[in-house]
Parts: sequence; C-alpha cells; structure tokens
Amino acid sequence: MQRDIIKTLTYLCLHLTVGFTVAYVMTGSLALAGGIALVEPCINAVAFWFHERAWKRLDAADTRPSGPLAALYPA
Repeated sequence: MQRDIIKTLTYLCLHLTVGFTVAYVMTGSLALAGGIALVEPCINAVAFWFHERAWKRLDAADTRPSGPLAALYPA
C-alpha cells in the first residue's frame, strides 16, 4: 500500500512538471503555466472517473462465458 502511495505521488510530480513545462514553453508565462499545470490534472482526474465507469459498464454488459467453456462461444 505504501508503495502505491509513493508511486502515485511521484507520478503526480512528474505529471505536474511535464504539464508546467509544456505550458510554459507554449505561453512564456509562469502564472499561466502554473495555472494550467494545477487545473489540468484535476479535470483529467474527473474525466478518468467517467472513463472508468464507462469501462465497468462495458465489462458488466459482457455476458460471454469465461473459463473452460469459453471456447464454445466465439466472440
């Protein structure tokens, strides 16, 4: 569990650094780049939540059998 938290935090730092750098190179503004680097991950997190819900619905709708008999029911 602790490794997952550390991995998440290091990925967040990487994401913020890349976002800030790209925004700064494109705009030349520290303030604008900082704003983009902070807002974009929040919007992305919400989008990811909806993305995961959509995939869970698709998984739930998949009624094909699994296991040894799955070969009898082609996709």
